[in-house]
Amino acid sequence: MSFDKAVDVVSQLRDPDNGCPWDLKQTHTSLAKYLLEETNEAIEVLETIEQTGDFENLKDELGDVLLQVLLHSQLAAETGQFTIDDVIDNLVEKLIRRHPHVFGDSKASTIEEVEAQWDRIKEQEKNQAR
Repeated sequence: MSFDKAVDVVSQLRDPDNGCPWDLKQTHTSLAKYLLEETNEAIEVLETIEQTGDFENLKDELGDVLLQVLLHSQLAAETGQFTIDDVIDNLVEKLIRRHPHVFGDSKASTIEEVEAQWDRIKEQEKNQAR
């Protein structure tokens, strides 16, 4: 299975003619509690993964979190706000921008240097957004 297949399945769930009544009823607001719930369930697994080795459960919970991202992206696409591709593009741009020590000319060889650089970049982003 591919990521595109997952996007297609979520789109089908939201199809006005043949979709799922529950999925069709959802809004960004109504889904918010599920994003929090699924994230908390993933965190519970992550907090014990080194002791339990329960990667099957982790895989399942991460899929539930991904579903929430896909649902919100589908809702936004339906109203022309953005698509899942826009979400991914935004993420890639942010990762590259916030890792100039990997993708640019900056130097950061310790975790502390990386964290300080990350904080500076985030502050610059906030100032530019204002």
